[in-house]
Amino acid sequence: MDYFSYLCFRSFIFLFRFIPFRLLFGLADLVFYCIYYIVGYRKKVVFENLRNSFPGKSEVEIERIAIEFYHHLCDMLVESLKAFTMKEEDVVRRYKFINTAFLDELYRKGQQVICVAGHYANWEWAGIAAGSQMLHKPVGFYKPLSNKFVDRYVQQTRVQGRSRLASIAKTSETFKTDWGEPAAFYMVADQSPSSARLAYWVNFMNQDTATIHGPEKYARVFNLTVVFVKVQKIKRGYYTLEFKMLEPEPVKTKTGEITSRFMKDLEDVIKENPEYYLWSHRRWKLKR
Repeated sequence: MDYFSYLCFRSFIFLFRFIPFRLLFGLADLVFYCIYYIVGYRKKVVFENLRNSFPGKSEVEIERIAIEFYHHLCDMLVESLKAFTMKEEDVVRRYKFINTAFLDELYRKGQQVICVAGHYANWEWAGIAAGSQMLHKPVGFYKPLSNKFVDRYVQQTRVQGRSRLASIAKTSETFKTDWGEPAAFYMVADQSPSSARLAYWVNFMNQDTATIHGPEKYARVFNLTVVFVKVQKIKRGYYTLEFKMLEPEPVKTKTGEITSRFMKDLEDVIKENPEYYLWSHRRWKLKR
């Protein structure tokens, strides 16, 4: 049954190889109409998150941001599916890394880094675009799929060239692995933790927010430089990725300091263009 599901999945993905982006974005517009006006996908969650995050905005402004968010969410859907059949050079043309100089210097010194990002703009294309745009060996974390055939296909297509995927269940072992060269560990780190008891709490988007602290923990254990990843949407299907030094010496920081800085930088990015954040996620489901 798993193999049959895999074949159906591959057949569906194969169609995207021949559909140009202009038609895909037309499809995205149609999907937007269905999920926003007909299905109402997580509208209650989205509007609640937006109202709590921007208490000073009017209902007209909140609705505008919500509509733009759903448009972007549908763009992300077709972009993610298209990524399975895109060549690395095509992704690089649409997803440009614009300031890797200080990272290149760390690479020459043999220093590994942790790159922390949020669910903002497009985080799916980073693994494909990184291999030829940075000297560090890109290593991304993901949750393995239950279907082993689909999972193997995802590992082969979601990263290309020198990039690799590692299971979040083997995070510690991944940091200890000898990759043959300095690695850049890419971690999307703004999701809600599984337990409030294990969370570190910060004020994020005007709300008391439980955060995961995995990137900080591993940065301090292995003394890895921490870099903030800022992704910006230029237009449909085009993005830039910019790096910012977050902490060069994690072992000298206090508990929660790196996490707080990351969340503050992410908040600043969100406030610039809030429509590109993942508002449909139940980010604030945990209470202190």
